[in-house]
Amino acid sequence: MHHLEVILRKAGTMRAAFRRLALLALIGLCGATAHAASLDPAVLPKIQAATFEVVAAKPVNDSLTYEKPLPLELLPYQERNDKYYSIGTAFALGNNRYVTAAHVLQVGVDSLWGEPALRDASGHVYAIGKIEKFSLQQDFVVFSLAEQPAAATALEINLKPALNDVVYAVGNALGTGVVIRDGLYTSDTPEEQDGRWKWMRFSAAASPGNSGGPLLDKDGKLIGIVLMKSANENLNYALPISEVLAAPDGKAVMDVRNSYQLDLFTAEQSGEFKAEFALPENLADFYRDYQKRFDANSEKQLKALLAKESANLFPNGAGSARLLHQQTQINDFPTVVVRNTDGEWVRTGAQAQSFTLDANGYVGVGGFGHNGLIHLRRPDTMDAATFYDSAQARMDLLAHTGMFQREVAGQKIKITSLGKPTLEATHVDRWQRPWHVAIWPLAYANARVVTYTLPVPDGCVMLMRFVPAARQHDDRLDLDEIASFVYVTYKGTLAQWKAFLDRPALLPAVLRDIHMQFDYGHRLSYDSPRVAFAYPATLQAVAPDSLLELGLRFFVDDGKPVWDVGIVQIWKDLTSDDRDAVNVQRYLAPPPGLDEDMSGRWRKLSMREYPFNEVANYRDGQMGIDTVVAPAAGKQPPAVLYTAFYGHTGTQPQDFMKGKLDLLTKDLQVKER
Repeated sequence: MHHLEVILRKAGTMRAAFRRLALLALIGLCGATAHAASLDPAVLPKIQAATFEVVAAKPVNDSLTYEKPLPLELLPYQERNDKYYSIGTAFALGNNRYVTAAHVLQVGVDSLWGEPALRDASGHVYAIGKIEKFSLQQDFVVFSLAEQPAAATALEINLKPALNDVVYAVGNALGTGVVIRDGLYTSDTPEEQDGRWKWMRFSAAASPGNSGGPLLDKDGKLIGIVLMKSANENLNYALPISEVLAAPDGKAVMDVRNSYQLDLFTAEQSGEFKAEFALPENLADFYRDYQKRFDANSEKQLKALLAKESANLFPNGAGSARLLHQQTQINDFPTVVVRNTDGEWVRTGAQAQSFTLDANGYVGVGGFGHNGLIHLRRPDTMDAATFYDSAQARMDLLAHTGMFQREVAGQKIKITSLGKPTLEATHVDRWQRPWHVAIWPLAYANARVVTYTLPVPDGCVMLMRFVPAARQHDDRLDLDEIASFVYVTYKGTLAQWKAFLDRPALLPAVLRDIHMQFDYGHRLSYDSPRVAFAYPATLQAVAPDSLLELGLRFFVDDGKPVWDVGIVQIWKDLTSDDRDAVNVQRYLAPPPGLDEDMSGRWRKLSMREYPFNEVANYRDGQMGIDTVVAPAAGKQPPAVLYTAFYGHTGTQPQDFMKGKLDLLTKDLQVKER
C-alpha cells in the first residue's frame, strides 16, 4: 500500500471528503461571529467576497439497488437539498487567481463526483478554468476560474506577520456564509522533510471545512493558507502566503518522501515522489498528468520493494523452507501466505463470519490487512455458466447476505445489488491461476469496490477491497501481488467438478495437465504427470454428490518452487454421516535442519512403520488403513513418496480394509522420479 507520509499528515480533509465528513466539518461554530466583531466592520464584506466554498457535485445516478427507499427526508435540510458536497475552502488573490489546499483539489482525481468548483455566499457555482501552479509538498494550488465572479475581490496581503498576534481562521459552513474564529499565531515549525520552509502554527479553531481557507492577521490581511490540524495538540498549521507567491509560475511540482508497503510483510520501501510538469492546464488534463506520475511512482516503489526483498520473498529464502515442506493441508477457507516478524512464511487468514444462502449456497468471510477474503459456494439452483460468467450475479449473492450497507440519517440500509461492474479484466498470477478482476463504483462515497475472483469447482475465492476513487491503480498493484500468495483448496462435488472442468478458461495451468474421469456408478480415475490411480465403485461410491478435494500447495520440485497437487481426497458423499474416504498424498524428503516431526514422519514413511504399514486401525470414529507407494525406479533412496489411504465409517476387520486398500493401489502409479 502506497503512503505519502507528508501528505497523509495533511490529508485528514482528503480522507474526510472520501467519507463525507466534510459535510459536518463546521458544526458547532456558534458564537464565532463574536470574534469577527473585533475586526474592522469594513473588512468583513471583503473577506466574505474573497472566500469561497470548494464543492463537488453529487452524483445524479446511483447504480446501487437498496432493500427499501433511502430515508433521505430524514437528513438535515441543508444536506438533503444541496446538490453539492462541501470539500473545503478557497480564496481570491486577485487578477483571476484563486488558492486552495492541494489535498482539497485532489479529491477530484478520478472522482465519482463532479469536478471541484467554487461556490460563493449567494450560492453561485464557478467552474475552475486553469491550474496555474501546484505544490504537492507545500500543499497548495493556484488556479483561475472559467467565469469571474461579478463581485470578485482580493484580500490584502501581509508578508511579515508578527508572532503572538491575534489571527483569524476563515472557512465556509456548508455554503451558508463566512465563519471566522480567532486565536494566536504561536510559532513557526520547520517542515518535516528537510526544513525547506516553516509552517505557521496557530490556535484559532479549524476543522476539515477550513482546509484551503485563508488565515488572516488582526487587521484582516492574508498571511497564510489553513492546511491541517496538529495530531496531538490544539494547534493548527498554515502555509505562509509568501511561499505561495514565491513559488514558480507555470509548474506543478511533486517532491515528497513516500513509502510503499504490502500486507504480506512489514518491510517498507522508502523513497521520494519527485516529478514536475508544465502548467497551465485545464482541470481534466492536470488530473491526468498528475495521476500518470503518481501511478508511475507507485509502480517504481513496488518494483524496488520486491527487488529488495527478492532473496527472502516466498518461495525464496530460508524462511520459506518449513512451509514448502509441510504436509499438505485441506482447508475449507482460503488463507494467505505472509511473513512473520521472525522472517518465517506462514499461512494466515481465518473465517470470521458465515452466511447460508438458499440451495446449499454459502458465504464465508474473513480478511487480513486491508483485504477482505471470501469463499462463495455456488447455490445448486444457479447454473455454472451464470455464476462463472457474471460478476454481477456473484456480487448479488454476496449482497444478499447484507454485508453491503449504506448509512443514511442513522439508518443502515442494505444494498441488494451493486449492478454491473464498470471494469472487468483478467489477472494471471505467478502460478498461472486466472483471477477475474471487477470494479464497482460506490458513487455516494466517492469510492470503489475492487474484487479479484479465483474460480474453484464449488464456487470462487475472492480478494476484496474498498478503495478511495483515486487509489484504484495503487490498490490493484497490491492485489496483483497478493493474489500469488493465496493458498486455496480446489474442492467440489463430482457434479461441480464436471461443470468446472468443462470451462478450460477457468482452470489454472496445473489442472490442464491433469485428467479426471467420473463414470457414475462405475469408476473414478485421476491421471497427472506425477501420479495416476483409479478405483471402481465397489471400493467407494462414485456419484454426483461424491466430494473431491485437491489439496494444491507450494513445494519444491527439482530445485524449483511449484504450485501443484499434494493431496487427492475423495469422500463418499457430501452430506451423509458416512465418513468413507479415499486419499492419495505426496510427501517430499525434508532438507536437513527442519523440525523433528517432519524428519520423523519421513523415516516412518521410508520404513513403512505405523501407521503406514497396511494395518487397519481405528481413528476418530473411522477405520483407516495406509500404505506407501514409491516411484517405480530412479533415485535411491527416493526423494518423494506417496501414501494411499482408505477410511471407512465404524469398525471393520483387517481383511475387509486390506481388500479395499488393494483396490485403490491396484492401478496406482507414481510417475515422478
